[in-house]
Amino acid sequence: MSNILQELLRASEKAACIARACRQEETLFQLLIEEKKEGEKNKKFLTDFKTLADVLVQEVIKHDIGRKFPGLEKNIAGEESNEFTNELGEKIIVRVCATEKETAKLLQRVLDNNEAASKALAQAVHEEVQLSDPALDAVHINIPHDNIAMWVDPIDSTYQYIKGSCDITPNNGIFIKGLQCVTVLIGAYLIDTGLPIMGVINQPFATRDPKTLRWKGEHYWGLSYMDTNICSLQISSKVNHLDNPSSGPPPCIEKRNNLYSAVTSSAEAKNILGTLSSLCEENLYFAAGAGYKCLCVVQGLVDFYVFSEDTTFKWDCCAPHAILRSLGGGILDLSKCLKNAKHKSEFSERPHLLYNREVEGATGADRWSNKGGLIAYRSEKHLESFMDLFIKNLALQNEKH
Repeated sequence: MSNILQELLRASEKAACIARACRQEETLFQLLIEEKKEGEKNKKFLTDFKTLADVLVQEVIKHDIGRKFPGLEKNIAGEESNEFTNELGEKIIVRVCATEKETAKLLQRVLDNNEAASKALAQAVHEEVQLSDPALDAVHINIPHDNIAMWVDPIDSTYQYIKGSCDITPNNGIFIKGLQCVTVLIGAYLIDTGLPIMGVINQPFATRDPKTLRWKGEHYWGLSYMDTNICSLQISSKVNHLDNPSSGPPPCIEKRNNLYSAVTSSAEAKNILGTLSSLCEENLYFAAGAGYKCLCVVQGLVDFYVFSEDTTFKWDCCAPHAILRSLGGGILDLSKCLKNAKHKSEFSERPHLLYNREVEGATGADRWSNKGGLIAYRSEKHLESFMDLFIKNLALQNEKH
């Protein structure tokens, strides 16, 4: 299975290269943007867009994984449809062709006959990108490929990707918006249980060189299956500690000023915001992108990501969920947590998000929404006490309203 994760790493880096390539020329970039059709849209946004970069990245991931593991591509699903409409109204199915020349010819139809741009993108699509991690070479786990499926969000936080802000100042390491909030998410889960087992988060626009103005990415991965739990952050923190023992442990789950810390969306309901404000005070943060908010928990920048609305999806959470599980955390269904507490159920029964089930009675993209909201966490140590306080404070907030 580690071979599959190595391939997911490589595919995520190739995706990040394509995302950066598509953003380099603003005039060209405007050609790549298309408004999503009804049924594909996120109802949170009045206008929801996809870009050719989204579609290309998703198709490249499917193509490259299928080439390495034949048949597995049939079990890969993602946020985007691969249908694109050019300026002439011509509907084109975007795919990776057998040769770079054929892919360029197809992309030229999408890009209104822009030959130079089509060739540049085709080159990025067919380029062999190498990215691996020696730590995975020692991991040997066998799982039948026919029991593995994947969720892909080719470019999470598409609005921030389109807007392209690159001068946002972070608040305690957390970006409220901007290209830093853009992520490529690839997560694998078991078809029979729905539980996530592997995940990669690639942040294509993590840092920018002030001289060359070129972006550099970062990537994070995790594997959680049976008794095996391994994560890139655990390995990197061990290396850093060996290099500098006086630096102490990485700042991951320490509460700030004896308060919890959390990240959420500015679109969160008032009673939830009030509850989080009372528990976190100045340690409550806002950020764009579900994938990025999950990454903040993965990185240990906050203890929790809480969101009660149903406007996040399986493709947003599968990858970070796998990484958080490898660290001893997870992503739970918030409404089920609250319901269990109301009925005084044992909280040890963790209602983890599952990735093999549609929402009953839903249509379009809503079939794969996280209907009950979510809470992402990295530490079991703090989860129960936080939820106990959260439930008590939420009851007080509901009484006020």
